[in-house]
Parts: sequence; structure tokens; C-alpha cells
Amino acid sequence: MSSSPRVVLVTGCTEGGIGFELCEEFAEHGCTVYATARRLDAMKGFTHTNIKTMVLDVCNDDEVEKVVKHIVDVEERIDILVNNAGALCAGALVDVSLERAIAAFNVNTFGVLRTCRTVIPHMAKNKTGTIVNIGSVVGDMPTPWNSIYCAAKAATHSLTQSLWMECKPLNINVVLVAPGTVQSNIADNQRRTFSMPENSLYKSYLDNIIDRIVSSQDWSSMPTKRFAKKVAKASLSSRPPRYLMYGGRTFIFSLFAWIPRFIALSLLWWRFGVLKNVPRWL
Repeated sequence: MSSSPRVVLVTGCTEGGIGFELCEEFAEHGCTVYATARRLDAMKGFTHTNIKTMVLDVCNDDEVEKVVKHIVDVEERIDILVNNAGALCAGALVDVSLERAIAAFNVNTFGVLRTCRTVIPHMAKNKTGTIVNIGSVVGDMPTPWNSIYCAAKAATHSLTQSLWMECKPLNINVVLVAPGTVQSNIADNQRRTFSMPENSLYKSYLDNIIDRIVSSQDWSSMPTKRFAKKVAKASLSSRPPRYLMYGGRTFIFSLFAWIPRFIALSLLWWRFGVLKNVPRWL
């Protein structure tokens, strides 16, 4: 490893989100950070001069190639890739159009595949590197009213686990991060734009669906800076862990792995399909 600052590429760095704070934390550690998002004006407010901003839509093959090539041309390498870009897709499964479902997978799953396919050859050439994929606790245990997002994150978890094995011969580390509830603007953005089809079978569950959308932003949510600090520190270590789970309610989702799945799913339905306007423990 060169003694020069490590070069980090982070996707999905809109101000107010996890990616934004990850950039700040990596920069705090002296890294040269390339923060990316679909719009430059969405990344205002960085406090470190070693953070460079670039336009990148992870759904666009050409933009991924262009950004990676620029970084490698300037820095000669990418040491850490953080696949953070993501998007919710709330609603009952049968209410979600195929177009919305494809778009959600394009961002949450195929976006990860695009960046990995483009960056890994450069890491392999240098015989070093770390890939950090931001998944979700719902990638291991789905909930109602956000099934497409859960499925896309589950696919990302599976891809990441396979990638962890396949990158061993290349001396590239692969880290899967499963956030629980973390303070972010992603839920507010989805709540503002959410609507149900006129012919929905689930009109009476609108309150439950909205509750599910905002459930990650309550008393349990881990401050974004604290979450980012933990992820950055682990990613920069000489031997990064294979799996990280940080954030609120991670203990409960950890327990779900040890109980019969039908019980876990029944509890989640009780929480998001039955309860309304009561103190939340799950």
C-alpha cells in the first residue's frame, strides 16, 4: 500500500444522507474522497477540502465508466469503493408497477454490480482494495409494505457474499454493511412522493404503509455521523470485517435469525399490519 492518502469513491452522497457523512468521515481520516450523486447541487455542505464531487448515476453504464476512469487517471488507483446509493420502493407488492420495481433493482442491486465490475479490475491490478456494500437489515428479514426494496437488498446481500469469496484470490476485501434504523432523509423523500393506486386493495392500510416508510426515523435511529464513523473506521482497518450491522433495532433483527422464520414474519406483520398509533418497540 502506498504511503499516500487512500482514495475512496462513495456513491449516493446527497446531503442529509449516510453517504454524505461517510465522505466526511473518510476525509477526516486523511483520505482523498470522491463523493458522487446524480446532481452536484445535492452535495453542498462538505467541510473538508479533500472531498471532490462528481456527477454519477449508478444506473448509467457510461457515467460509471467515465467517473472511475477519471479517478484512476488522476489518482492511479481506487483503494475503497463504497456502494451506498439506494432508493426505497414503498407500497404493497401488487401496487408496485413493474417500472418502479425495475428502477429500484437498478439502483439498489445493479448499481452495485456496475461499480464493482468497473472498479475491481483496477484493484486487482494493484493487488489491493476494499469494497463496501451498504445493504440493510431487511435484506436478511423482509417487512411488509416495502417488499421490492427488501428483495433488492436481499439480492445485494447475496451478491456481496459471493463477491467476498471470489475476491479472495485478488486480495480484495469485501464488506457487507446492514444498517438498522439510521437518521437519513431517504424516508422523508419517499413519504412526500408516495401515493396509492386508485384501485388498490390496501386502501385501509394507508396509515400502516406510511408508518412503515417513516419507521426508520424515530427514537431508535442512530445518528448518521455515529454510524458513518463506525463504518469508516472498520473499512479502513488492515483486515476489514466481512459483515457489519449498525443502527437502531439491529438487536431485534439479529434475534430474528435465531427463531423460526414464520414467527419472525408474524411479528413483523403484527407490527406493521395490525398496530396503529401505539408506542413502537419493533
